[in-house]
Amino acid sequence: MAEKLLKIKKINTRGFKNLVRGNDYRKEATISYAILVGGYLVLQLLTAAGLIGHNLQGQFVPICVYISLAVSLNLVVGISGELSLGHAGFMAVGAFSGILMSRILGNGMSFEPLIIIISMLFGALMAALAGFIIGIPILGLRGDYLAIVTLAFGEIIRNFMNVLYFGLDDGKLRFAFNHTIDGIDNNERIITGAIGATGTKTMATFTWGLLLCLFTVFVVLNLKNSKQGRAIMSIRDNRIAGESIGLDVRKYKLMAFVVSAALAGMAGCLFGLNYSTLVPVKFNFNTSVLILVFVVLGGVGNIWGGIIAAALLTVLPETFRQFADYRMLTYAIVLIVVMICTYNPAIKARVTGIWAKVNPFKKKRGGDKGKGKKSRKEAA
Repeated sequence: MAEKLLKIKKINTRGFKNLVRGNDYRKEATISYAILVGGYLVLQLLTAAGLIGHNLQGQFVPICVYISLAVSLNLVVGISGELSLGHAGFMAVGAFSGILMSRILGNGMSFEPLIIIISMLFGALMAALAGFIIGIPILGLRGDYLAIVTLAFGEIIRNFMNVLYFGLDDGKLRFAFNHTIDGIDNNERIITGAIGATGTKTMATFTWGLLLCLFTVFVVLNLKNSKQGRAIMSIRDNRIAGESIGLDVRKYKLMAFVVSAALAGMAGCLFGLNYSTLVPVKFNFNTSVLILVFVVLGGVGNIWGGIIAAALLTVLPETFRQFADYRMLTYAIVLIVVMICTYNPAIKARVTGIWAKVNPFKKKRGGDKGKGKKSRKEAA
């Protein structure tokens, strides 16, 4: 008995905590990847069987894009603890940068997968650069002030896209600001101000959407469970305590902000390559709020919850399209009911009790009675 007690005392507390944290990471990662891959396989099978219409099939890529956006925003809102309302701006930067790169590469390259990869990386780079430039002056702010400033920057980015003109002149890229590009045929114009990007070759597919979601979840989960991620969450829980032990608050918050912006840029690039025409007005304040709704509805900081919420809220408006006059009213009612049911303690307790009764995987306690008596005898 004494030897057992000595062994227990020698257990490394830090190792035990890391073990628990590792189990949580594996559980969250397994659930997230299972939802993504399982949903992809089910939808592909239903599509092959002819049970899904063309309208819903057209939503497959936007669903994946919004899932990626929700997971990336969760890095700022849930893990970093800051409220950002300018995520659509980074999505716009990635979308138009990716379209620009795809058109340039398309003139001398015919291998579409490589074009998509390079375009998405370029969109991520430009969005990360925008996030870095914006994040340096604003991440000293907190709470509502940060939300207002990110909202303003999101609108600035969108309006900046309204006055940008890009075109190809004999294979050379030409740029103009706030006026049309003269002497370039319409077919060679890539971005035309408020008209947006036209003539884009649609290369985005459901498979690319799945790969984007898997990559986004992989990056966010690994950052969350890394040394830097734990520093970010400790600052979120208590900024003063983090500063007192020497953590660079601005550095870690900027890290989360830039990574989130880069992932939003990749999602925006795939979104842009899904449409032949894309206008800047698509990336307005409503889009940022919609992405934030995905995060809040799925649970702040909950990765797989955001995946489910983004998928459902993207499909619901299309499902209610037959009720044209009451579509948005029904959508709003569903949102209110889900939020009430999710955050009501009484309802959560009742649902948990019902699940405990019907859960087929619960452990039976009958076989533990003998073990309990035996352990009490040993303790005595």
